Formats: sequence, C-alpha cells, structure tokens
Amino acid sequence: MAGESDQQPKSESRPSRLYSGGERPYDPEDLVMATGADPTPERVEKARKLIEKEGPQVIERYLP
Repeated sequence: MAGESDQQPKSESRPSRLYSGGERPYDPEDLVMATGADPTPERVEKARKLIEKEGPQVIERYLP
C-alpha cells in the first residue's frame, strides 16, 4: 500500500499528475498568464527575456 497516497485520483478533466512548469517546456505567454496579467507583446517579450536569463524554473515563483 506504499505509494497509494502519492497518487491523485484520475479525472478526465485534469491530468493524473500536475507539473509546475520547470520540468516541462512552456511559452512566454504562459509565464505572463501565470503572473495574472494579460499577454501583451511587451509583457511576452519581457517574459521571454526572463526565461532566457533565469531558466525555465522561473515560472515556479508564480505558481502555488
């Protein structure tokens, strides 16, 4: 029974595992939306530069 508590119930509306983003690729638009802002060209460009500078784990600071 070890490991059963680690598993989340499967649902058609969400994946069986949730990922924060640092371990999967995401777009600069995703980073902008994770901050709660609308993706404008200026914000997307700023997010792209932030991803280049700090790496893909930067999105984790905005996710719960």
